[in-house]
Amino acid sequence: MWDLGRYEHVAAELLPVAVAAVDRMDPVPGEVVLDLGCGTGNAALLSAARGAEVVGVDPSPRLLGVARESAERRGLDVRFQPGEAAHIPIVDASVDAIVSVFAVIFAPDAPAAAAEMARVLRPAGRIVLTAWVPRGAIGQLARRRQELVAQVRGDEVRPAPFEWHDPGALRGLFGACGLVVEVENAALTVRSDSAVDYIQSEVDYSPRWVEARTILEPAGRWSEFLESAARTYNDANEDPPRFQITSPYVMATARRASGTTP
Repeated sequence: MWDLGRYEHVAAELLPVAVAAVDRMDPVPGEVVLDLGCGTGNAALLSAARGAEVVGVDPSPRLLGVARESAERRGLDVRFQPGEAAHIPIVDASVDAIVSVFAVIFAPDAPAAAAEMARVLRPAGRIVLTAWVPRGAIGQLARRRQELVAQVRGDEVRPAPFEWHDPGALRGLFGACGLVVEVENAALTVRSDSAVDYIQSEVDYSPRWVEARTILEPAGRWSEFLESAARTYNDANEDPPRFQITSPYVMATARRASGTTP
């Protein structure tokens, strides 16, 4: 699905979160950093620019190609390779830090992903990940999109496989791997010339919107979704007649508990 649309435009919007996550991770020259679910390479390139030895892993061949081209243009040495969170193609205890910006949260098997991150992490290593909090206009509209797609497919609307935004859930997930977790609240503000312009950018670029259109439009439900998007975003607009909305997220940092070994 992530090969649909033009995710690089979405990634540019998310760059401030990647900056914040890399600042929190604080890589130093010579450290080995894994950008898990690297997409177009936001966090990977930021980490490499600080002198870290970086590998970016993602299941999307197209996005890996975009990331490689970006690294080459900037003269940064980053290794990008295909892989998934539940099967990270890296040897045990070989990584000093892992960063995942709105990426590992889409893994269908959260315990497997957490176990893999713990496996590749060195004893003194750390993990920094970000996860959307499912409230606000973007979260509301995501739920509406899921509902309409499920109706067209004749499926039930299933809850997310894991609540990555929930501090208690995160502590339980990583605690089972011998890691302790700290969670802080944050928010991303997105802006556009108008709600209409922002919706059009979602239609043109967002993989999830592009995917939804291929399902909803043939069923005659696409216009219904666009009308819902216009109402939701106009109601939530913080800066009319232009457009601004704020989306909450959490930033979690995990480290190995004292006295535990990989």
